[in-house]
Amino acid sequence: MSNNSVVLRFSDVNFAFDRKVIFDEVNFSVRDNSKIALMGQNGAGKSTLFKMITGELKPNEGGVFVTPEDATVAVSKQVMDPKYLDGTVREYFESAFNEKKYELDKLIKDIFEVVNIDIDVTKKVRELSGGQQARMLLAHALIQGPDILLLDEPTNNLDQEGIGHLTAFLVMYPKTCIVISHDAEFLNVFTDGVLYLDAFMRKVEQYTGNYHDVVEEITARVKKEQLLNVRAEKDIKRLKAQAGVFAHKGGKLRSVAKKMREAAAEAEEGKVDVRKEDKTIPKFTIPAQEFEPSFNGKLVEINEVSLIKDGEVKTKKFDYVLRKNIHLLIAGPNGIGKSTFLETLASGDSKSATIAPAVTVGYYRQDFSTLDFNQKAYDSLMDMMTDEQDDQVLRATAARFLLDGSLLDKEIKYLSEGQKGLLSFARLVLQKPGLIILDEPTNHINFRHLPMIAAALDEYKGAMILVSHIPEFVDQIRINEVLDLNSI
Repeated sequence: MSNNSVVLRFSDVNFAFDRKVIFDEVNFSVRDNSKIALMGQNGAGKSTLFKMITGELKPNEGGVFVTPEDATVAVSKQVMDPKYLDGTVREYFESAFNEKKYELDKLIKDIFEVVNIDIDVTKKVRELSGGQQARMLLAHALIQGPDILLLDEPTNNLDQEGIGHLTAFLVMYPKTCIVISHDAEFLNVFTDGVLYLDAFMRKVEQYTGNYHDVVEEITARVKKEQLLNVRAEKDIKRLKAQAGVFAHKGGKLRSVAKKMREAAAEAEEGKVDVRKEDKTIPKFTIPAQEFEPSFNGKLVEINEVSLIKDGEVKTKKFDYVLRKNIHLLIAGPNGIGKSTFLETLASGDSKSATIAPAVTVGYYRQDFSTLDFNQKAYDSLMDMMTDEQDDQVLRATAARFLLDGSLLDKEIKYLSEGQKGLLSFARLVLQKPGLIILDEPTNHINFRHLPMIAAALDEYKGAMILVSHIPEFVDQIRINEVLDLNSI
């Protein structure tokens, strides 16, 4: 395809889901070899737009056109399909192609370099850690080399070296790529345009330029629109006031008053629709569990740790006790077993690391698999209120995390990934845990919310075990002790 040819076009697309309008007469086109950032508020419809490009969803009106008709599309999914879990890594990548690839092992090796991972292709997918599975999902899309590559938060679970590998790959990628990401620096390196989804106007606006330039342009436009509205509001008040005076004069002045009221109404209609940017969650605290005076203060006892090094599981003796009000950071390279350690600890399946029976545990998993996706968000929050089930407290807490009544009434599977993350933090607030286990809590969360979340974790009076690949986030949190798995 020519670099000047249009590879993707939305024409007068209207789409509504569950009686909510997502897109209203959306029009835009993307040219071949473009590198586009997809921006928008939580719930604006970014994932919906991806599903329309892949054909998984169809518009109610209008059309989505991929040119030519045989152009290939691949998307990096957020969660591993259960049907692949019992197969091998090689079999998982075989599923990316319609025909047999005789050089498949070489293709896998090359794409593993891009996502900075090394996994035995004969290993079962189920045996991989959460972080490894996340990288596999990204690699599965990249290995196909599609005409249109769709990436949803591709830097999640990547360390800085991994982000560097991926960025270099995308810069050199000879076809079209559309990326959803909250990582501004990552986007700014390779994007040449932005599609901006506005959840309130239900439109998609198209901008040319790198990410930082477009953000500045949108900010300047918002300020201009707000200034125009201030001026219009002054005119409206003046016209209404004058109309009120003339209306009581009688005679011809009544017709003058009528014209002024009409002019005020016209000015009201002419006010600019100002976009409403993402709200930022307000400051919040996570209450800590109160223990009986007889409790000895030992929340977690660790006797040994299992590590994955050079493709082999190695067990190391390690005597450690986590006490009240201690924040522990688990460090180590991707694939060494951090997520697996947290999962076995939280589930009670670990024989070498145990949690005291009296401890209430709040567990934030990066894939949100602790949530029942078929449960309504309201019921999920109510389950956390073990002391007193108070509807008003629940709704007030949910509102602080931007979860209004309509979202609370939805099944969790219909929430965006960012909304699932905020729901998970709302659950922690209502649960009042004595121990919080956090596995990559920044994944999927809008960058505007991260300072508030970091502040809440910093002030948390209970015990905490944290895994995070974002140094800037960790730096904002009180960390009392560090367990570096790579140095054991």
